[in-house]
Amino acid sequence: MLPLGDDVRAEMIAHAREQFPNECCGMLAGVDGKPVKVVRATNSEDSEFRYRVDDRELLRFLRDCDDNGWDFLAVYHSHTRSEAYPSPTDVRLATNWPDPYYVLVSLEDQDNPAVRAFRITDGDISEVPTGDDASA
Repeated sequence: MLPLGDDVRAEMIAHAREQFPNECCGMLAGVDGKPVKVVRATNSEDSEFRYRVDDRELLRFLRDCDDNGWDFLAVYHSHTRSEAYPSPTDVRLATNWPDPYYVLVSLEDQDNPAVRAFRITDGDISEVPTGDDASA
């Protein structure tokens, strides 16, 4: 389970809405499997259909995790016109980060954004329940 509190969900949804029509991306830092910080990142693809976390921002995030005793808990990004489910491109990109969760924010229904979490291992996708007993 990946516990995503209302404030974590709200931050990711706000980021997705602010970057619309382009996809947004970012990371979640965690302790003991619970998010402690949402870190927005620049989508260096600047695209409606793809994302890539800016390399410098990723390095800064990893240093912050080391300095604070946090884990790289999740990478998140938005789908602006499709469901919150990993695309074939997302699955291919998952080899870059094999350990963290993948959180997708869908703005397909602008009035009711969806947030879902997944593990992607060797091309296999499995949804992970998201509780709401932790916040960042």
